[in-house]
Amino acid sequence: MWRKEATMLSWLFMLATLTGVVLSSVTYDHTSIIINGQRRILISGSIHYPRSTPEMWPDLIQKAKDGGLDVIQTYVFWNGHEPSPGRYYFEERYDLVRFIKLVQQAGLYVHLRIGPYVCAEWNFGGFPVWLKYVPGISFRTNNEPFKAAMRGFTQKIVNMMKAERLFQSQGGPIILSQIENEYGPEEWEIGAPGKAYTAWAANMAVSLGTGVPWVMCKQDDAPDPIINACNGYYCDYFTPNKPYKPKMWTEAWTGWYTEFGGAIPQRPAEDMAFAVARFIQKGGSFVNYYMYHGGTNFGRTAGGPFIATSYDYDAPLDEYGMIRQPKWGHLKDLHRAIKLCEPALVSGDPAVASLGHYQESHVFTSRTGACAAFLANYDQRATATVTFRNRHYNLPPWSISILPDCTNVVFNTAKVKVTVHVLDAHHCNMLVQVGVQTTSPQMVPVSNLGSWASYDEAVASYSDDPFTVVGLLEQINVTRDVSDYLWYMTDVNINGNEQFLKNGRYPVLTVMSAGHALHAFINGKLAGSVYGSLENPKLTLTTSVKLWAGSNRIALLSIAVGLPNVGNHFETWNAGVLGPVQLSGLNEGRRDLSWQKWSYKVGLKGEALSLHTLSGSSSVEWQGSYIVRSQPLTWYKSTFNAPPGSDPVALDMASMGKGQIWVNGQHVGRYWPAYTAKGNCGGCSYVGTFNENKCRTGCGGPSQRWYHVPRSWLRPSGNLLVIFEEWGGNPSGITVVRRTIGSACADVSEWHPSLWHIKSLGKPEMPEKPKVHISCTEGQKISSIKFASFGTPQGTCGSFQQGVCHSTYSYEAFKVCLQTLCVCVCVCVRLKQSRLICDVFVSAGMHRAEVVLCCCLKRNLRWGSMPRHHEASSC
Repeated sequence: MWRKEATMLSWLFMLATLTGVVLSSVTYDHTSIIINGQRRILISGSIHYPRSTPEMWPDLIQKAKDGGLDVIQTYVFWNGHEPSPGRYYFEERYDLVRFIKLVQQAGLYVHLRIGPYVCAEWNFGGFPVWLKYVPGISFRTNNEPFKAAMRGFTQKIVNMMKAERLFQSQGGPIILSQIENEYGPEEWEIGAPGKAYTAWAANMAVSLGTGVPWVMCKQDDAPDPIINACNGYYCDYFTPNKPYKPKMWTEAWTGWYTEFGGAIPQRPAEDMAFAVARFIQKGGSFVNYYMYHGGTNFGRTAGGPFIATSYDYDAPLDEYGMIRQPKWGHLKDLHRAIKLCEPALVSGDPAVASLGHYQESHVFTSRTGACAAFLANYDQRATATVTFRNRHYNLPPWSISILPDCTNVVFNTAKVKVTVHVLDAHHCNMLVQVGVQTTSPQMVPVSNLGSWASYDEAVASYSDDPFTVVGLLEQINVTRDVSDYLWYMTDVNINGNEQFLKNGRYPVLTVMSAGHALHAFINGKLAGSVYGSLENPKLTLTTSVKLWAGSNRIALLSIAVGLPNVGNHFETWNAGVLGPVQLSGLNEGRRDLSWQKWSYKVGLKGEALSLHTLSGSSSVEWQGSYIVRSQPLTWYKSTFNAPPGSDPVALDMASMGKGQIWVNGQHVGRYWPAYTAKGNCGGCSYVGTFNENKCRTGCGGPSQRWYHVPRSWLRPSGNLLVIFEEWGGNPSGITVVRRTIGSACADVSEWHPSLWHIKSLGKPEMPEKPKVHISCTEGQKISSIKFASFGTPQGTCGSFQQGVCHSTYSYEAFKVCLQTLCVCVCVCVRLKQSRLICDVFVSAGMHRAEVVLCCCLKRNLRWGSMPRHHEASSC
């Protein structure tokens, strides 16, 4: 039935093309998504358009394509597009149509996750805050006000896509859409209303007539024709809820998010590849990397709370859009291997056989003779030698080998074999095509900034026109999230006969808050500060306070650090000072201030004056002759010139405490380097089940030190930098840096599988020898070779040492490259008679090592001609 349908769909598409009418289709069956009649194994990656700039989008999309992706997946961010009811915004970073058309121009497909709930560590889970105040509303349940609002926005997006003819059914790139997001756990908690809501959401989405399938992730009871999908670190265990639906993995987590106060999670490339190969070998047909490029939580878009401004996610493309190695290259080779297997993979279920206690094979075959095999070793300790079809194969621990012809290994998940494009501190590009390779990012200081000026943010007072009520108010109900800041003010009268005025034992102020950070000021002086964490945003401030006889002013500055983005009815969660607020140590004992009159002021004076803009910063008088360091509640401004070149730019904020950054009026985001990373950091092995606590770095240092400033926000000179510092810091320590890669290394051996010795039709061809390709950009040259050893070097990148076997000629091949602009092509060859072969190997009767020789290809830079071949002496 499916074969017949696929043939008919292809015929219809060809006829439509000849008649000048675009007619396309997307369907599915048990084995795969079917696009215009063709079954596809689809590799996808998440790139969220608001987390980068439009100027970055083409490069990100092209690098995703070069990495072997077929699809770009993105959420649609409701609160960015409808900041107030009925007022829509689709410009700049929120230009969704432009983003999708760029993906289409690159020849890729789109998976559009409309949601409109996104989670995504995004402020309020993507919901606009005004939605919380719709009368009678309750989020994500069988609630009519919520369903009406959700239907309205979803329909808005669908109609916009239709008007631009962006669905595949119209000839556009969108092949899949998603409604809701990870709702299964929520439905389980709330029961019948949740089930009714799920059914309603599915029916509503299908009724919009997009002409492409809809997906629900983590939704085991997704009703037909919705496809249910899996999210997680591993999804090989997942089975669709109907036998005629494809096995889809909508979020293959490439790492994890960074929280202020937390270490930085990293996921090894080997384990990421192992997880994907394991999913494909068990019938998976769609894999999406979450994230492929994480980007930046610009402005106040980070959720959590306590989510860092960086959303790097240890993705194949780092926060700045640079290729991360070895992850990007290793996954690229995985994708190539999977595509070689595609004819067999889409032909049916695999035949599974045991090859040992922890080893097994998955074999796919087609009627046309295609055969692909996956040989898996789940043992976490030992390499296994298995016999498959009368051949022996070595499988490293926790790895899978891919055989597109059921004979030759073209890829093993534990053997990193990559093509890398990196930059060192001297702008030298390196392309390492084979071998275990790692790149080392560096943040290179460009210059300190110009002179600084400061402006004091005064503690709020009654002259600031606050409003007054009896009792304490919840923060978001007051601010509506227009600012992170809310002032709480009240007066306390102290009798002259209080004992503490005589003995100096000052009263203790206790303030209980729902979060997220708090500063207490007594009579205009800072008395104490406290902050929470992602795990426990609630906090209690306990500090002794110096009061005098008569009236005393208590001013509490409550600070939000992003709104929650996940949890059952998180729209009901609180922030701010909810009490009790108490004074103890008085003659009367304890005085509860919670039900006094409290005055409230939303935001900062500097925010109201728009000090972050050129015009606003010119409206006040700044102090420029002397900068007070470690002064809380202070605005700082300076200027700087854009670094030359095209390297990504960032600000090193290590000398500061906590606050926010603007450049030329653009809101970079929250900074908090004073919140040091806690947890356990240590060695990291790819072997064994991964979780976000397994491979962590940065313990004891800032959770985030550097803050991305997109190049498109900069002018060549005179860029305005404005900082609001809450705690106190030293702005003279802030530096502008550029992000580069300082070094690269590769471990080449004869045991690396050779990917391209199998043609796409499954026919064998001669294997390509392992090689290393190193080249410099025009006018630059490689600065140094730090280590080279032909033989049996020991160690890892950055800490290699010579082994028992080492050729004294190891560095000779690279000398010419250090002296001239050239391309070195280093090819592993087996030499039976050569001084470069170690005697130790010969006397021991072992297999001879492969030796690398280097030939130099000189460039004629004067005429800009193609490289001419010149043999070096070693060749």
